[in-house]
Amino acid sequence: MKLKLVFSLLIALLVVPFVSAQDDMMISVASEDVEVTSDGQAYASYLAYPEEEGVYPGIVLIHSFNGLQQGYRDMTDAFAAEGFVVLAIGWQTLERAPSDTLMQQLMLDSIDYLTARDDVDPERLGLTGFCAGGRYTMLFMPQVDAFAAGVAWYGFPNNGDPVTAMDLVDELESPMLIIHSTDDIPSPVAGIYEYATALGEADADFELKIYANEPHGFMLIDGELRTNDIATDAFNEMVDYFNRKLG
Repeated sequence: MKLKLVFSLLIALLVVPFVSAQDDMMISVASEDVEVTSDGQAYASYLAYPEEEGVYPGIVLIHSFNGLQQGYRDMTDAFAAEGFVVLAIGWQTLERAPSDTLMQQLMLDSIDYLTARDDVDPERLGLTGFCAGGRYTMLFMPQVDAFAAGVAWYGFPNNGDPVTAMDLVDELESPMLIIHSTDDIPSPVAGIYEYATALGEADADFELKIYANEPHGFMLIDGELRTNDIATDAFNEMVDYFNRKLG
């Protein structure tokens, strides 16, 4: 499928807001607003990648139900500075709550977008998402074989149509990290423990990190990326996990 890049924004060196998981290995990155075409429609998205020539793991990032806020752009930049090509999909470009079928096709087309790049290793692809994006990560990791690892942030394992992530625990073959918090009201941590128990019974390869006294969506406040100790630790947990699983 034809994929269209929009080169209208200045490509610039970026200042990374986090204390890096690999501080002595930080690299310069570039970023662009881009369009990913899926089912004949263009999705306004955001791409960040290392400036240094090389072949890197590729990551699809799915923002929360509140849209592709500045905080996710900043996180994408910081993620790329760790040695990843990161595509933050603007999945709400056309409608606020697309169907799971439409979203799965968008994931496949996002993979095509990344693997068409010379700087992305098609064997080292990851998926991460937040809130609704966390649900999509849980849902699509068992269904999209191209993703070699995933990190699901404060997702909803029991929501979905026609199936939920809970329905697919026996089909999860790639490793996944689940990041959640004890004070998550929209997605109570009890549901995450239930999901983790089901994954364990299915002998799935997963890890679980729970933060105490943090609310739902704790990585962003009012659309801006948090950079306190909790947010920095959680970001580094994600980076470390993808480094371990994607190489």
